[in-house]
Amino acid sequence: MSAEPLHIAWLGPVPGDGGGVAGVAGELLHGLAARGHRIDCFFATSGHKLPERLADQPRLTWVWGTSTWRWDRWYSRGRVAAFASGMLARAVASLRLRRELAARHTRDPYDAIYQFSHIETLAVPGRLARTVPLVLQPETHAAGELRALLAERELAARCQPRRTYLAAVAAMSLRALVQRLLIRRARLLVCISAAFREHLVRDYGFPAGATVVVPNPVRLERFAGVRRELDETPTVLVLGRIAARKGVEDVVALARLLHARGANVRFRIIGGPSLWSDYTKLLEELPAESAEYVGAIPAAQVAGELARSDMLLQASHYEPFALTVAEALACGVPVVATTEVGASEGVKESVAVVVTPGDVEALAEAVLATIARVRADPQAIAEQARAEAARLFAPERVCGETAHVLGQLASTPSGNHGPNVPSRWRGPIDAAELVRSERHRND
Repeated sequence: MSAEPLHIAWLGPVPGDGGGVAGVAGELLHGLAARGHRIDCFFATSGHKLPERLADQPRLTWVWGTSTWRWDRWYSRGRVAAFASGMLARAVASLRLRRELAARHTRDPYDAIYQFSHIETLAVPGRLARTVPLVLQPETHAAGELRALLAERELAARCQPRRTYLAAVAAMSLRALVQRLLIRRARLLVCISAAFREHLVRDYGFPAGATVVVPNPVRLERFAGVRRELDETPTVLVLGRIAARKGVEDVVALARLLHARGANVRFRIIGGPSLWSDYTKLLEELPAESAEYVGAIPAAQVAGELARSDMLLQASHYEPFALTVAEALACGVPVVATTEVGASEGVKESVAVVVTPGDVEALAEAVLATIARVRADPQAIAEQARAEAARLFAPERVCGETAHVLGQLASTPSGNHGPNVPSRWRGPIDAAELVRSERHRND
């Protein structure tokens, strides 16, 4: 338990007990509450079922909004319509939450406001953001999404209607402008990777001295009992959205290259398109003899897919974190990723090979070398991968770092920008350094 428990207002998506952003929210809320912090959780949507371990936590209070937005209605049947109507519904519901947040602060003042996942929200009154430290932990940013859309316009033209692409560009352009303005209200930016921090500082002009790097947590218990069962033919798993910025074109080129060279390897690609980007047409160019596209699968099946794979490939051109990388390591699966993949930062080279985005030849070399290491000693590689996941992404460690930063921030005079924390926390630091600092304090 924290020596000085804080009263925190939390804004973000509804937490879950599995993977994805909802799972990260669940781990952070559970970990912060376990350290004694009282948290009022504000959601734009109306009531949802919560994981038992969160619903029964006495330090967590749930404040539900009024949004009744649902899938497969007249306003959400198309991907573009769902994207636009979903943003509008959240905006309206967030405006209604403003009054409730302000009223609760008047009755029982908050020490900090923690805004998770999204940079922009209308739920925080400007007056309150000036008097209570506002912490932002975004999982992506619109400027990065927009940059990828513009760079890949020719790919988009091959895969989807032009109106869909133009609508996505317009929406991301507007969001990027709004985010650049609203991010300046934050006293602290919690960045989930060093690469992502560089993008945020450069794109939005946020002061680097008011940032820290803390990775996303992964619930290791979800993968603890998974047994590795490798097929006779080595399998490369690609897991994620089939959309802009994910390097789908590089995956296809890599599969074709290795097939042409007669490599004994099979590609298994899992995932679906996003609301505003669909690159599944590119997968028609995969070599059918050595690659297959499965489509989207339920989150509960992810661990089984990982267990049957030799390695995970994450070829993204922009990727603030990539929970799939952290989950693969937790399952004992090594990864090949690009320098843009935040979750690969600080991971030992024995289980994570990192290459430049778009370098298909380097990807080919890394994939074959990784498979060779796995086949030579699968148990040793699995143990090393799990150890790295525990070292970097264990919820106990990540939530401890987050709680420490919040405590330092709450003790900082309101006129200062950024937390009153030791120099090792400020400026360009990475996840591995945060882990080492926490380990030193614990020792």
